[in-house]
Amino acid sequence: MTYPRFLSRALPLAACALLALFVMAAPTAAQKGKRGGDRWGRNYFPNVPLISHEGEKVRFYDDLVEGKIVVINFIYTSCPDSCPLETARLREVQQILGDRVGDDVFFYSISIDPEVDTPEVLADYVRKYDLGPGWTFFTGEESDIVLLRKKLGLYIAEINQDDSNDHNLSLIIGNQSTGRWQKSSPFENPYILADQIGRWLDNFRIAPELRDYDAAPKLRDVSKGETLWRTRCMVCHSIGPTPLDKVGPDLFAVSERRERPWLERWLAEPDVMLEEGDSIALGLRAAYNDVPMPNMQLNDREIELLLDHIDKVTAEVRAADPTLAAAEAPEEKAPCCEKRTGLVVSHDDEGEDEHEDVAASLAAGDTGGGADDGQPFRFAGLSAAGLASVGAGLLLGVATLAIGLRRREEELRAQAQDAPA
Repeated sequence: MTYPRFLSRALPLAACALLALFVMAAPTAAQKGKRGGDRWGRNYFPNVPLISHEGEKVRFYDDLVEGKIVVINFIYTSCPDSCPLETARLREVQQILGDRVGDDVFFYSISIDPEVDTPEVLADYVRKYDLGPGWTFFTGEESDIVLLRKKLGLYIAEINQDDSNDHNLSLIIGNQSTGRWQKSSPFENPYILADQIGRWLDNFRIAPELRDYDAAPKLRDVSKGETLWRTRCMVCHSIGPTPLDKVGPDLFAVSERRERPWLERWLAEPDVMLEEGDSIALGLRAAYNDVPMPNMQLNDREIELLLDHIDKVTAEVRAADPTLAAAEAPEEKAPCCEKRTGLVVSHDDEGEDEHEDVAASLAAGDTGGGADDGQPFRFAGLSAAGLASVGAGLLLGVATLAIGLRRREEELRAQAQDAPA
């Protein structure tokens, strides 16, 4: 059998190309012996020196990252708004993970303002937020910290050109041993963030509790006031009892303890009221470890909706326990309180302790698991709030990617216009 001339030339070339492809694809002995963390190891992470809030000198890779599960974020102690919220949220995550923080999970917060944030200043910040062991704050040379931010993908040149302290609010969670790294929002649902750190990064050594989709709570419409509460206030405050120790006061029946005009102004400009020496504002700051109330940039309508939501939830908590005094926060846990962070319609007994179970298993190392009842689809302990939170994170990621692509397209167009004909 004879082939056309072009085939007789092309077939040997194709055979050689195919052979080369197999040779290139076959792993070498060195590659077979590599661990997942080798790619993101000593050759990638800068081993820069840092100083902890306790005055200890360390190296970033050798002492903090190598072989560890870590949570890393960048803050500065004089930040008026986002950093306090970020710290408060991670404080909740630390509580959920329990004794694992400092044992097999480590939290690191690195200052982007090292000239101001000395070890002594950082130590005072740790005291104010009453942060437990296993969470260390660091300072160092500004050039070294910028290098770390760039290597971790948390440096945005566009917002750092004016010498301001604006910065990327994302945090990095990772397991150096396995090579698993993820950029996350510090404002994620604390139970989901703790689950990602405590289970996903650890190759699910602690198995999640499996539940049927039929048991998932139903979604409901969320009001603007509740949205404001969840995004601006819930990280530091509660309305009634909660299993997590909050940074700020419980706001149960706060409208009965404070005059409405005072509350409205406090939500609008707490920084101004503190500067003016308002006695109630100063008393609150002193009572809560000198942690100042951040200015959330709320307008009048948002303040009205937020206060209405607090009053609504207060009424729900009181309805669950009619014996409560008019302006006293309940001491016993009520079934409609913030410990159930799910966006649910009903508060059935079956799902009542869902989040406490998650926290307990993550902290204690319980293997969890559930009986196989033949259901083909199951979900790993995620409530509707979890699903909604994941969806919000995905939407934020898509939006960020779209903005980046748009910027890159504009840069390419500009380069094309400037290029010589």
